[in-house]
Amino acid sequence: MQKEYLTIAEVAGPIMVVEAVRDVGYAELVEIELPNGEIRRGQVLEVDRDKAVVQLFEGASGLNLYKSRVRFLGRVMELGVSSDMLGRVFSGAGRPRDGGPEIIPEKRVSVLGEPINPYSRDYPSEFIQTGISVIDGLNTLVRGQKLPIFSGAGLPHHRIAAQIARQAKVLGKEEQFAIVFGAMGITFEEADFFVTDLRNTGALERAVLFINLADEPVVERILTPRVVLTTAEFLAFEKDMHVLVILIDMTNYAEALREVSAARKEVPGRRGYPGYLYTDLASIYERAGRIKGKKGSITQFPILTMPQDDKTHPIPDLTGYITEGQLFLSRELHRKGIYPPFDVLPCLSRLKDKGIGEGKTREDHAGVLNQLYSAYARGLDVREMAEILGEAALSKLDRIYLEFAEEFEQRFIQQGEYEDRPIEQTLDIGWELLALLPRSELKRVKEEHIEKYLPKKEAPAPPRWARLAR
Repeated sequence: MQKEYLTIAEVAGPIMVVEAVRDVGYAELVEIELPNGEIRRGQVLEVDRDKAVVQLFEGASGLNLYKSRVRFLGRVMELGVSSDMLGRVFSGAGRPRDGGPEIIPEKRVSVLGEPINPYSRDYPSEFIQTGISVIDGLNTLVRGQKLPIFSGAGLPHHRIAAQIARQAKVLGKEEQFAIVFGAMGITFEEADFFVTDLRNTGALERAVLFINLADEPVVERILTPRVVLTTAEFLAFEKDMHVLVILIDMTNYAEALREVSAARKEVPGRRGYPGYLYTDLASIYERAGRIKGKKGSITQFPILTMPQDDKTHPIPDLTGYITEGQLFLSRELHRKGIYPPFDVLPCLSRLKDKGIGEGKTREDHAGVLNQLYSAYARGLDVREMAEILGEAALSKLDRIYLEFAEEFEQRFIQQGEYEDRPIEQTLDIGWELLALLPRSELKRVKEEHIEKYLPKKEAPAPPRWARLAR
């Protein structure tokens, strides 16, 4: 039963306080009817005795405190979900923004959702190929994993997100795969890039896009990842699809959360963010995973920009605690013109060992991964030493590692924006780079793999006098 009130006491930004309410519940949907008949929507954030704090979805401009009617609808916000959502573009709240018709839902689901029960979780163990060598070769993504990308202002995380959306696939037997893409607080230009790129490459057919623009309501930004994950859960656990969720930019989401918290006059935590930021982020990230007895899975790629490139900032710091690894972008590599500019050494996928090896990628994957990482780390140390002492101070072996580091950046990290590398090609490039090192330095790969995969060096041509003697 709907309850209607004319008792708006206060409006502060996207927050409205309604007095003298009865039987109102947390997260209950609200309609506000303005004197001109316009309807706006909101959601109950808090109930304190006879007062309800309402979060407005469309803002408070033009709202008359004395003449606007507030109706509590007696239900939480729901999203109508359907397989027909694939290939469509929606607003952050789930309304069509591609000019297409409204979706006829197969069912309606609460967007609040729940993290997956740890007891019901199935351990992630299957490889997802992104076609990007640094991810597939060194920081392998596994179905059901949460693997964030930590970026900075001006770095090409939007291009990388689009490339992952285009190229990501599951290998082996034919299985349904989908991308659910959520963008929060992005510009119109960035939104147009994502939609146009996915449409032109045909990737939009297997994708659902939810886009919240920078000039749209801040509260919708808070809603967007929940709408995204509600859609992903339907496709994964109702339609048995393997779903890759890309969320960009989680920093914009956290800023929206801080703005609403300030409007509610809550006691701020670190750097002004609400004290419940960790819990709130966990309620999003922990909706990824696999469920025992279900064929589908949800894998998450959250992307966030670190303010002032500070990885100790609350957003990347808390994200790192919740997720299973992290990928960093390097401003130095970006300045050198290398794309994608992944900073290899601090990158980590904590579940990579579960998704590689014979029957998943290739038998030599673990050895190649460890040897490449070790050699590149030594090459960077040598480069730093050369900058201080000069190359003349380097030994012959040091010079080899210095050359290896350069080649690794130019051939392994560097790849085209539309270059989709199969895992076999990534590993083969790795072996070509390892061939630059003396065989005695290959201590992290098995001898049988060296014999099988290491490119054989061609024997030098005999001297001219030997050929004439024949």
